Amino acid sequence: MRVSAKSDYALRALIAMAGRDDGRAVSAEELGRLQDIPHGFLQAILADMRRSGIVVSQRGQSGGWRLARTADAITVADVIRAVDGPLVSVYGLRPEAVAYNEQADVLQHVWIAARHALREVFEDVTIQQLADGTLPDTVLARTADEDAWQPH
Repeated sequence: MRVSAKSDYALRALIAMAGRDDGRAVSAEELGRLQDIPHGFLQAILADMRRSGIVVSQRGQSGGWRLARTADAITVADVIRAVDGPLVSVYGLRPEAVAYNEQADVLQHVWIAARHALREVFEDVTIQQLADGTLPDTVLARTADEDAWQPH
């Protein structure tokens, strides 16, 4: 899986929002400055997340962006789906919708298994955990294996 800049930037912006002690809205300019995200790109990402119900925008003097739900109710999977679509797709289709001939049919099982593995991590990690710098034990266990850190 390739993590897109959109997903990375979206998660970083949400971590910054969740980490605010005052809970007030934060401007896109400030988010971009805090996380070194290009302003125009961030605006498009925030709009995607607004359409998905992850953030809300607030107009006015104290306007900006806020989480639409509590940070512990937003998962990494929610964010990736909001800005990039399904966690796994094959030619733009969901794995269960791809049709193969009899010889290659086994590939569909590989794509389904990969999606399931991604869900086990991405649906278990919340924005609150990221903002707090903590991760579930199941995720930490996956990083404890030295091989996980090695490029292949």
